[in-house]
Amino acid sequence: MSDYKHWIIARDAENIAWLHLDKADSKVNLLAGEVIDELSNILDTLNSSPPQGIVIVSDKTDSFIFGADIKEFTSLKDAQQAGQFLQRGHDLMNKLEAMSCPTVSMIHGICLGGGTELSLACDYIVASNEDVTKIGLPEIKLGIHPGYGGTQRSIARCGPLPAMSIMLTGRMLAARAAKKMGLIDEITPLRQLKNAAVDYVMRAPKRKKPALLHRLSNQSWLRPLVAKQLRKQVAGKAKSEHYPAPYALINLWKRCAGNKKQMLAEEIHSVAQLAITPTARNLVRVFFLQETLKNLGKQLEYKAHNVHVIGGGIMGGDIAAWCAIQGYRVTVEDQSPERLAVTYKRAQNSFKKKFKRNRRAIRDANDRLIMDHRGHGIHTADLVIEAIFEDAEVKRSLYQRIEPLMKADAILATNTSSIMLEDLSSALQQPGRLVGLHFFNPVALMPLVEVIHGAQTDAAVIQKALAFTRDIGKLPLPTRSSPGFLVNRILMPYLLEAVIMVAEGIAPEAVDKAATDFGMPMGPIELADTVGLDICRNVASILSSTLGLALPASLGSMVDDGKLGKKSGQGFYRYNKGKAVKNKNAHYANMQELQDRLIFRLLNEAVACWRENIVENDDQVDAGVIFGTGFAPFRGGPIRHIRSEGSELLSTKLDQLEKNFGERYRQDAAWNDINS
Repeated sequence: MSDYKHWIIARDAENIAWLHLDKADSKVNLLAGEVIDELSNILDTLNSSPPQGIVIVSDKTDSFIFGADIKEFTSLKDAQQAGQFLQRGHDLMNKLEAMSCPTVSMIHGICLGGGTELSLACDYIVASNEDVTKIGLPEIKLGIHPGYGGTQRSIARCGPLPAMSIMLTGRMLAARAAKKMGLIDEITPLRQLKNAAVDYVMRAPKRKKPALLHRLSNQSWLRPLVAKQLRKQVAGKAKSEHYPAPYALINLWKRCAGNKKQMLAEEIHSVAQLAITPTARNLVRVFFLQETLKNLGKQLEYKAHNVHVIGGGIMGGDIAAWCAIQGYRVTVEDQSPERLAVTYKRAQNSFKKKFKRNRRAIRDANDRLIMDHRGHGIHTADLVIEAIFEDAEVKRSLYQRIEPLMKADAILATNTSSIMLEDLSSALQQPGRLVGLHFFNPVALMPLVEVIHGAQTDAAVIQKALAFTRDIGKLPLPTRSSPGFLVNRILMPYLLEAVIMVAEGIAPEAVDKAATDFGMPMGPIELADTVGLDICRNVASILSSTLGLALPASLGSMVDDGKLGKKSGQGFYRYNKGKAVKNKNAHYANMQELQDRLIFRLLNEAVACWRENIVENDDQVDAGVIFGTGFAPFRGGPIRHIRSEGSELLSTKLDQLEKNFGERYRQDAAWNDINS
């Protein structure tokens, strides 16, 4: 049984068959078609001469199975082809589930999607309790739901409420959490994992049933009530017309949970229909955009052992805390010891959110984060991140002071949100060491970092900055130095149009609703408050001189009055315990007009950035706007949206907006080139 490309089979002295998956020519295991077909043949062979038991194990480092091969998923042309694709996976899982001997999935490392569904088809699941072990069913993030029997089998294992929570959120669970929810049977230290797998084969214990409450919620008379509550919870985060998959999953469970055979069959039909929707196509594209950005930091091996952050404000402090969370030794410098005290306090909150009750991890992060009022850390830093306020002259003065203190090969990174690097590098003796690392607020939640290169930035410095960004768990986006770079350049006209609307007397709640109805995760008015109205004014002021953006007078007066948004407790909204206080009765007669006014300013600026090659290609424009602003992922990005809707059709709408609201809606010269 050694003539397989992806599997290695061995029987030990106790007649246990060990099925080792090591997908050829791949760093991770995927349930590709070849892998599925080979395993199906292996099970047929084992059935003819049954072993004492079967254990499935990965030979990859720190990973089990990442799921199905999404590239194969993208080749599906219609629902019929998708159904055939899914049926092959179902046939394998059914065959595994029906084996006459005990079957065990032995998990160490990442186990997602199809890997989790394969494990659920086994009699038992044992997993290492290492931090690297994560288990989940993330298909909902691709616009579908589990399609290899995972819906029925996860519910059977741990009950509908825990299982639906896992599937509807798509989140990864640590092994301990998965055990608590009943998704897996046993967790153990890695050194004892093999013994645990053998023990389950030899004892073949009766599996525990879900708790009584969970079993009751699966009853036909109670499912409609639970389903209604689940739909209500999902509706608070995702509209059914934008994201149909979670609603399809709830409906599948409500209709079929009492009949295993029916639920498995209906699962195939449901996923086959979802797989060909624009939402699924675009979410799969977003997944690949994310993977592309991750790979940009792989060209160079680089490790900044010591990071020095100058500026202990919200951005600087949060950048420092994030780097400490990721394992870096970080010193934080600020002129004000009092501000550093606030920085330290904010860091404690960040550590607790990240590590929960893991006191050792919190202690270690604290050991790595050093408050450095006098700036001693700059002498040994491999990377210095400047995160002071947006003033080119102040930044240049700082650079002149600190450059003589830096190591000769140290990188200087600025977190500027809008100032061109060429306006800053003139203060340096080594201008090639300056690069932009533009983080987004809140640092812990926003995945993107613009890695900005100026005309004088050394190529090696750019590659090191990309590698560092990837190493701290962020998505690096190489961006050419220009006013506002990519994300703020595209975002600012959208935000300013929202401010103009409010100045016209339109309720901010109506403006925000127009955006969220389009699919934005947050409306532009609340977003401006969250970013900070002072920062919005600074960025808009810089862009107004180069791009001709008009700065609304109301924005400046609010900042002058100390109304800075969420951080001051008052902006366009008043904030109570960090939440905006809104008028639920606010409305506007023509919501489509509001939506068009907002979105077309964003789309038009995205086309301009595409034309000017601010980033390398249209995919990177879309990736930057999605991961930097949260632009409706189900639409695939602004350039993808224009192409999907048709540039000619949207061009007509843009012309009408120009007639109604002025030349700020004049279409970019490259608008009609998008579809060519």
